[in-house]
Amino acid sequence: LKYACNTTTTTPKMKEMALYLMLVLGGNASPTKDDITKALGSVGLEADDDRLTKMLTELEGKDLGELLEEGTKRLAKIGGGGGGGGGGAAAGGAAAAEVVEEKEEEEEEAEIGGGGDLFGGGGGGGDY
Repeated sequence: LKYACNTTTTTPKMKEMALYLMLVLGGNASPTKDDITKALGSVGLEADDDRLTKMLTELEGKDLGELLEEGTKRLAKIGGGGGGGGGGAAAGGAAAAEVVEEKEEEEEEAEIGGGGDLFGGGGGGGDY
């Protein structure tokens, strides 16, 4: 939670909203001002009282799912980022066969490699 609300990576305007959404996802259908303030305080952050009051007033009586859906539609209208880079040139058949052979070798090495009883399946009576 502390890193999710880190003011160096998240604008201070968003920490209250981010925490509100986290509380809703955590099962609190209608987080209060005290819920948000307490959660921020648990990671050493303070809520902006005016901003928090305004945000909660604007959200009052509104369905969060509908708001998110509306926002998603708005974002779709403005688009975003460029497409991925173009694909590489097609390789000849010999190169493709070589790649398949390399993959098979890697799989064999993984099977042979150590790890032994990494997950306690050997019946050694480990702690887990």
